[in-house]
Amino acid sequence: MCNPASASIEAALGWLASFRLRVLFRSAFFLLALATLVMTVYVLQEEKQRSYDNYQQSFTKTKAQIAAQLRHPTGQLALLNPSDNAAPITPLRPVLLPFSAIDFDDQSKVRNAVEMTGCLVQYPHYGSLCVAIGNNPWAGGFIYAAGTFASTALVPHAMGDKYLDTAHRLRVEVKMRGQTYRWIAPFEPLPNPGNPQREGIRGRFTGYGDIGGRDYTNARTVRDFRGWVWQGTGCVNAATPGDAPQTEDCEKKSFFSLRLPVDVLRDALFQKERPVWPPADLNDVQVRVEVLPPGDGATLFDSNAEGAIAPFSLGDLRTQLLPGETLRIRKNGQADGADLVRLSGNEAVATESSPLLTRLIRRLPVDNYDAPIELVEDVATPLGNYTIYLKGDARSVNRSLSAVATRLSWFVVAMLLAIALAWLVIEVGIIRRIARLTRRSSQLSQTVKTTAGLAHFDLADLRGSDELGILANCLNDLLRRVKEDAEREQIRAGQEKDMWHAVGHEIMSPLQSLIALHGVQDDPSLRYIHRMQQAVRILYGTASPSEAFQSTTLAVQTVEINGFLHNIAANAASVGFSDVHYAGGDDAVLVRAEEYALEDVVTHVLRNAERYRVPGSAITLSLHATETDATVTIHNTGPHIAAELIDQIFEYGVSDQAESGANGNRGQGLFVARTYMAKMGGMIAAVNDQDGVSFVLVLQRVIGG
Repeated sequence: MCNPASASIEAALGWLASFRLRVLFRSAFFLLALATLVMTVYVLQEEKQRSYDNYQQSFTKTKAQIAAQLRHPTGQLALLNPSDNAAPITPLRPVLLPFSAIDFDDQSKVRNAVEMTGCLVQYPHYGSLCVAIGNNPWAGGFIYAAGTFASTALVPHAMGDKYLDTAHRLRVEVKMRGQTYRWIAPFEPLPNPGNPQREGIRGRFTGYGDIGGRDYTNARTVRDFRGWVWQGTGCVNAATPGDAPQTEDCEKKSFFSLRLPVDVLRDALFQKERPVWPPADLNDVQVRVEVLPPGDGATLFDSNAEGAIAPFSLGDLRTQLLPGETLRIRKNGQADGADLVRLSGNEAVATESSPLLTRLIRRLPVDNYDAPIELVEDVATPLGNYTIYLKGDARSVNRSLSAVATRLSWFVVAMLLAIALAWLVIEVGIIRRIARLTRRSSQLSQTVKTTAGLAHFDLADLRGSDELGILANCLNDLLRRVKEDAEREQIRAGQEKDMWHAVGHEIMSPLQSLIALHGVQDDPSLRYIHRMQQAVRILYGTASPSEAFQSTTLAVQTVEINGFLHNIAANAASVGFSDVHYAGGDDAVLVRAEEYALEDVVTHVLRNAERYRVPGSAITLSLHATETDATVTIHNTGPHIAAELIDQIFEYGVSDQAESGANGNRGQGLFVARTYMAKMGGMIAAVNDQDGVSFVLVLQRVIGG
């Protein structure tokens, strides 16, 4: 007797088992949503670690770049002359060079000096100027000026001419400590100018004290004023330097260098006290250089002109700093210990970020995140050493990552919504229907056990698109499968029967030929025996005749088609085809074919022609050969093929005769012909002629045949 408690437990387990599939689906979607969130947090942590590592590498690279810039003469010039970027560029003030002095007499040396240090202030129209002093006071206390300007060919000042305004000239002004120094320096060429067409114009600017008038009779030159100028040969407005026209009217670029004697600076060097160098009021010195053309024309170059572009300064390092980074530069040994410059990176543009994501990213652990980010580097200059302090801000990693995560969070939200939508669709459209299907299937199973069979059940009321329709469709599929199995067995039996009929169909013609030839001496009966063997080999053991023909393999070789057709026509009467004529020539025509298969093709076509030709009419064979192929035409006089069947007669089982299978006409002869022709690389087609039907066989011709 069954234990009631055990039965109750089994019933409870069975009831829980009915929920197993629903629990599985719901758990899968819950784990999928959880995995999406965990993956998001993991990716954020990995990106934070990667961003922090990249920030440290970029921070170290920034420090190395800044140090390299400051070690270059351009950077040393900026260190020796710290300036406020807000100060006006003009009038120019002398800068302290990292060199003791400039060899102003040598063009290459002075050009390299001003270009390497980057002290040139750029002006429009090819103008530039550098005003500087050396870092060694004992070099003479001079102010150096070097730069470029564009002008036509320099007009020299004639010796003995009391008027200086007839030539190109410089007008220089220096203001320092309440005093103003002015010089006027006309251009004078060298005694041996060389070849001006190839080397350009070389000369000097001879300095005179500016008296404010034109007449410089008995005026003496300033002994310590030195000036040199070198004018190139190429025109500045030419497309390329090589295309510059050598004319006097075009503008050419000139480079000049000056040494300006300033008495205030030189007198300070000979005082008893140790001279202070560079002078403390160096930033208060104002220098102006003008290039004047001959006569009263407009000034060619003016250092006080607008549009001047300042050279590199320490303030330009700010562009290399990221938001939150700070750069401090301090001179070693300075008494007050103040920073020479203090720069901070530009504040980042405020971007929208989620506070929740910001807090989450801030709490994600990262290796060495709490370590201070500060790098120190020393830079040596001729006037002392400087220390660079570069401090980073790792919080910028959180801010940038939070902004990016906020933009991408919509994708995560969309994924979660897609998961929720998929769960809802499956819950409503599948899970509940599965529950109903389970109950109805159980009821159906119990009902089937007490009935004679499935045929007694009427499921028409359950068919439809709702959950009852799913159950009905399931049962209908089951019934249909049972029915299909029975039909499949019938089809298999029919295929076996067709197989034997097909074998008999293929063997019939060779056997008849063999019987007809057996009574005649010296006839090639072996050919027909081989055909019989080939047909048996093709059809035996195959599921269907069509598969047998399609799966056979032919040994294609070279066949002489002209002699082959003569032989077919000569032996046609022996196999039951009367009045078969072939009017071909004696020339050999070689084609690619398999002899037995080709004979089967022709025999099937002849049998078809025999069946439909007008009684007493002849069947004609003809051959037409080209360089690439050979065409065999088999023509019979008789009715045309119906238009709807002309493309279908080569398919398996197609015949226009009712109950053709009983008469041996199974609709497979032309199918075999097409299959064999395709395997031999040829083709076959049926054409309705004026008085009958022609079958056209095209074979590939062997080159050289």
